[in-house]
Amino acid sequence: MSGRLSTIGVRITHAIPVILGVVVVSFLLTRALPGDPAVYFAGAAADEESIAEIRTALGLDKPLYEQFIIYAGDVATGDLGNSLSTGQPVLEDLANRLPASLELTLTALLLSCSIAIPLGVLAATRPGSAVDHLCRVLVTAGVSLPTFFTGVVLIYVFYYLLGIAPSPLGRLDFIFIEPDHVTGFYLIDAAIAGDWETWLGALKQLVLPAATLALFTLAPLARMTRAAMLSALSSDYIRTARAAGLTEDKVLFTYAFRNALLPVITTLGMVFSFTLGANVLVEKVFAWPGIGSYAVEALVVSDYAAVQGFVLAMALLFVALNLVIDLTYTLIDPRIGFETK
Repeated sequence: MSGRLSTIGVRITHAIPVILGVVVVSFLLTRALPGDPAVYFAGAAADEESIAEIRTALGLDKPLYEQFIIYAGDVATGDLGNSLSTGQPVLEDLANRLPASLELTLTALLLSCSIAIPLGVLAATRPGSAVDHLCRVLVTAGVSLPTFFTGVVLIYVFYYLLGIAPSPLGRLDFIFIEPDHVTGFYLIDAAIAGDWETWLGALKQLVLPAATLALFTLAPLARMTRAAMLSALSSDYIRTARAAGLTEDKVLFTYAFRNALLPVITTLGMVFSFTLGANVLVEKVFAWPGIGSYAVEALVVSDYAAVQGFVLAMALLFVALNLVIDLTYTLIDPRIGFETK
């Protein structure tokens, strides 16, 4: 146990240069953005003198290296600056919006995993069957259809034509009151408060955007599950297990599926990290107040602090996710130990 904890500490230490690199790159890239935050903040009717005063107040008149030193010092103390768009501290904005993105992304991944993994296993055990063809169709559709198109189609069918879905405007319909903030996840907070009417309203609001994102994430998961299972089923140890007289269920789930899970977990981690930052189209279509839409709005107005805070938050989440994946590997296959990495 102590060896595992020490190795986790080493992994976190190795992640520090990555975080520092992200801080440097995000700082330089935001400065390369077109537009001037001082001009946006001053307004269209401002003169050059007013713009210069605002630029001085924001510290944009200093040399680039001085700006970076100030920014790095603030980040080291946990200060990500204030957003020009909202007027609030960036850390507070991210803390308010991150649970919305996490709730959407995790729900979509839970939905896609519940479909993609069983479908991939069935397709691998029945190659050329109707299930295999269905898997190919879903994978092709998930890869080919843009998320914004899928979202618009779902809204048109289930909200406009059938009228069974709520209006696609945010996390909760206007007739409900937001549950008391505990975790930021409306489903969890409403359940803690025992407000099941609000819980059901939040769930209904979540169904369409989660289904849109799930179709996109389903494709790589189903494809990887099918490929990993086909590879496992053709392995020598599977033929040996069958020759030893083990039941097909034991061969399939104890040996083949457990070994096939490793690449699936890797793909799931990559999909999660990509989806969390790239689901901005879904958030825009459904007016979902997540960090993806927050980052795009900040980019439009060259809001340096907000963009840098978003990139840094994504980097920290990615590092944490990689550590979780490593831990999951050792649980699935004990032969993969931290000491060997």
